Amino acid sequence: MKADLIFLNNKVMRDLGVCDMKEVMHDVERVYVLNHSGDVISPGKCVMRWGKTPEDENIYGRINAMPGYIGGEYDMAGIKWIGSGPQNYKKGLPRASVTIILNDADTKLPLCIADGTEVSTMRTGASGGVAIKLLSKLNAQIMTICGAGAQAYTQLDAALIARPSINKLFVYDIKLENAQKFVKHINEKYPNINAIATMDVESATRKSDIIDCVTLASEPFIKGEWLKKGALVMNMADYEVDYDCVGKSSKIVVDYWESIKHRMISTVAYMWRDGLIKDQDIHAELGEILNGSKAARENDDEIIYFNAVGAGILDIAVTARCYKKALKTGKGIKLPYWEE
Repeated sequence: MKADLIFLNNKVMRDLGVCDMKEVMHDVERVYVLNHSGDVISPGKCVMRWGKTPEDENIYGRINAMPGYIGGEYDMAGIKWIGSGPQNYKKGLPRASVTIILNDADTKLPLCIADGTEVSTMRTGASGGVAIKLLSKLNAQIMTICGAGAQAYTQLDAALIARPSINKLFVYDIKLENAQKFVKHINEKYPNINAIATMDVESATRKSDIIDCVTLASEPFIKGEWLKKGALVMNMADYEVDYDCVGKSSKIVVDYWESIKHRMISTVAYMWRDGLIKDQDIHAELGEILNGSKAARENDDEIIYFNAVGAGILDIAVTARCYKKALKTGKGIKLPYWEE
């Protein structure tokens, strides 16, 4: 008896379509739907932090373990093992590094070890895109992205798939040179978008139909009083927007509410902790909107707040699609895992 597994490095994963945003958005939607039909196992995230407080992890880093099983057409178990080193830039290394292991749902044997760094970036961008598809105005034209790191690139790609009507983009970052670098990328890839690097986040927010925050902020920098009618404010990471952004919203939408409360780093989680909102104040998880049990945006005047925390089953689904393609195309390195 013997068993093999396949190793897929970053280059092979690209060849297999990990950077195809339309495909990744499809995977993400399917995971949200399968989650609400009960066809997943998602034990949650185990966070191993360096430092003494949750805030310290933005300085010293963390490693997260995110196991799960996704059913449906994927039928795959696995685990995402992601390290985050905020100081890595000083060594010329990426902040995040991800390894994904896939296991056969029947035998439980490992099938694949894959680089998941771009999987993680892409699926987070795709989650933002799905939220924009469901929660922003149909004719949204002006967007602000806060935080010009790796996530900004995939958030924009997904946003333009969801809302091709977007024609103006403000880019805000605490380091102007980061915003300018991102604007240069936009000018090259999307020349029909009017991209503007700005340090005036208030002015940009007041004009925007979509405000997408992907930062490491530990204090809010977006105020609810700046949100115009019909705005979608996306709290995609930590404590980025103030309580008033949630309070002014007609709908509070999340990806995984229980995980958000457990993670306890975002605005809506803090408000729940402080007793300012209750479970019943959450309008919907994305899966409930996708399966038709809850409403998406209902008019152009609604202000909507969205918060995402993510789940390992998203990464497992994307990697499973790439793995199955690898089997068909013969890509990757086959390794003898278990030999007689």
